[in-house]
Amino acid sequence: MEQQLARPVAQRKPFDPAYDPVRAANPGDGKDYAPTYWIATAGPLPEDDGPVTQDMDVDVAIIGSGYTGLSCAIHLAREHGIKATVLEANGVAWGCSTRNGGQAQISAGRLKRSQWIERWGVDVAKKMHVEIAEAFDLFRDLIRSPEIDCDPQDGGHLYIAHRDKVLPSLEKESRLLNEVFGYPTRMIGRDEVHSDFVRDAEAKGAMYEPDGMGIHAAKLAFGYLRLARKLGAKVHTSSPVLGSELKNGVHHLRTPGGIVRARTVCIATAGYTSPGLHDLTRHRLMPILSNSIVTRPLSDSERETLNFQTRIPLTDTRTLRHYYRMLPDGRVQIGSRSAITGRDAVNPRHLDRLLEGLYRKFPVLRGIEVDYSWWGWVDVSHDMMPRIFRPDPKQQLFYAMGYGGNGVMYSAQAGRRMAQMVAGKGGELDLPIFTSPLPSHGLLTPFRRLGQWGMYRWYYLKDEIL
Repeated sequence: MEQQLARPVAQRKPFDPAYDPVRAANPGDGKDYAPTYWIATAGPLPEDDGPVTQDMDVDVAIIGSGYTGLSCAIHLAREHGIKATVLEANGVAWGCSTRNGGQAQISAGRLKRSQWIERWGVDVAKKMHVEIAEAFDLFRDLIRSPEIDCDPQDGGHLYIAHRDKVLPSLEKESRLLNEVFGYPTRMIGRDEVHSDFVRDAEAKGAMYEPDGMGIHAAKLAFGYLRLARKLGAKVHTSSPVLGSELKNGVHHLRTPGGIVRARTVCIATAGYTSPGLHDLTRHRLMPILSNSIVTRPLSDSERETLNFQTRIPLTDTRTLRHYYRMLPDGRVQIGSRSAITGRDAVNPRHLDRLLEGLYRKFPVLRGIEVDYSWWGWVDVSHDMMPRIFRPDPKQQLFYAMGYGGNGVMYSAQAGRRMAQMVAGKGGELDLPIFTSPLPSHGLLTPFRRLGQWGMYRWYYLKDEIL
């Protein structure tokens, strides 16, 4: 089984497969990209503004050049006339934004609509749904920009029941979406899944959502970069923020090439937020590893056997769900959970486990060559929902993160919302994700991995045996 390497990027330092954001001081300084399918097939890397080489004064500094940071820069310029400076430790969109599965769904965070109601009540849950629906409209509009050519595959999302026992809860969620939120989902039987979508051997039925889209993850990020720079933003790569100090209301961000003095700081580092980046982000996230693989292109007979009639995102109902789809070039991509620590990420058992998930769904693919294999950190918040927030009213500092694996679509809106807050126009944003900080578990965060180890075993029993 041969794993392809990403195309070379001249100034990069070697990629570190064991990087762990819970333990590393920072995500690096000019490291090469993870060997993802997206990086290997994105084409030439767009120009950026290179590393910081001297001290500078800026109005707004954005830390992190993934989807959220670049969206914030785009909307600051487009809607508020503010030209931001983006600081990136490695290459543009080096973290989550080029390691995900390229699936845009009508969600943010890891909670279902029924769980929104349990937590906040019906009225707030309905307003949350409006926010998410608006976010999908924004995302669709944004990728129509001529700078962004990300191979969109629109048409909905299929939430596939992997066991008969989960069908009643899936049907209940579908009714809730239809009757309470006015969102037109529908249940689909096993035969229809097989005839009209894909012959997934595990499928017992599915819930179809009309909003969902597959995209090329790196092409999306690099399109954001081109648009942000066209609008006047500066994007400095190989410029990690090694320390931050507030002096007379101005943030002094220390990078290897100089001090960036910023009146306002936006943090958009997601699962790659280092513990020492800032006191207000310390222990606010629980980074979780997710594995992803892409097969060789399927043969005509394999495609006929699998009956892939759809290119929309597919997700199964496991707690540690699989996300998968057919890519435009005829390959199958699938991802799911991985190791608990960065040190264990290279252990081949995690790849083997993911392959077994692929084979359960598509037995004809057993033994198929895998051309790309990688992993990345997901920014799971301690209460499973994102935040776009100003954590200290005395500081012009904001953050947007905590998407829990559902950030491809909502990060565009999160960047826009953070831009509104920076411009002083976020007063109407009264949802819990805008009015409360990311919850913290303090010094317990590293030790929560012991609990994660136990929970993974419980999830396996619940999903596969009980």
